[in-house]
Amino acid sequence: MNEIERVEENPPRRGISRGIYIIPSLFTIGNILCGFYAVINSLKGFQASHAEAARLFDNAARAIGYAVLLDGLDGRIARMTKTTSEFGVELDSIADVITFGVAPAVMAYTWGYGSTHGLGKLAWGISFFFLICGALRLARFNVMARAPRFSVPGNTPKLDKRYFVGLPIPPAAGLLAAVIHFVPQPLSSYDPDQLRVYSWALLAGMAILAVLMVSRVRYTSFKNVGSKSNKPFIILPLLSLLVAGIWFYSQWVLLVIALAYVSHGPLLKVWGLLGRFRPQSSRSEESASETSI
Repeated sequence: MNEIERVEENPPRRGISRGIYIIPSLFTIGNILCGFYAVINSLKGFQASHAEAARLFDNAARAIGYAVLLDGLDGRIARMTKTTSEFGVELDSIADVITFGVAPAVMAYTWGYGSTHGLGKLAWGISFFFLICGALRLARFNVMARAPRFSVPGNTPKLDKRYFVGLPIPPAAGLLAAVIHFVPQPLSSYDPDQLRVYSWALLAGMAILAVLMVSRVRYTSFKNVGSKSNKPFIILPLLSLLVAGIWFYSQWVLLVIALAYVSHGPLLKVWGLLGRFRPQSSRSEESASETSI
């Protein structure tokens, strides 16, 4: 194909058409801004007094929440306006690593186990483990999205738009942000015994989130929920209740939503495993009853 044919096939976009391509990228840039804001507030909170630190860590948690919203909007807007591009995909991945990888790793260290005596190397090691697992999760998702038939050793599941393979990194970061928003006081404000218990619990939680991200546990994508839904009279009232709940009881509602999403993947996995064994047990019972007759 010569240069003239390429130009005719992909004519340069002008005016509104060209501006539409910028809109999803602006949401992604806002995502990066939220992540950077969360990192700055976390570092300032690590050095501030307990009262001031609670406000700063709550600001950091709220920024991650806004970033989760922006991350969901940029992809939907790009698909609705048909402005998806390789540039947007790469920019979105970089934004997710910064906002949902680096920022939560820093938040967990500064708000949580970073001030616990005797956990120095393990503390930053778990934060780095969370970050690298999140990056690997994003890399695997990009490979599967671009080549659905691509297979690697280990029987990697095929790409299904209804599900995510492994816990997506935004909900993983969102759960930590929901916990900090629920209890913004840093763990260093507790007595030494409580500090050690809470720090070990946070270490275990971050490690579990990291493992879930690189696992093959399937999570619902909710991509079929949107403007094309055929049940608007059910979805719209539920969304209204959700918005009202977040507005008036953000600490409880966001924590419950984050916990429910993170836990529903393993629960569905266990339910599926139990379903596989049920037919076998029922068959054995039926055969036993037949032989007895």
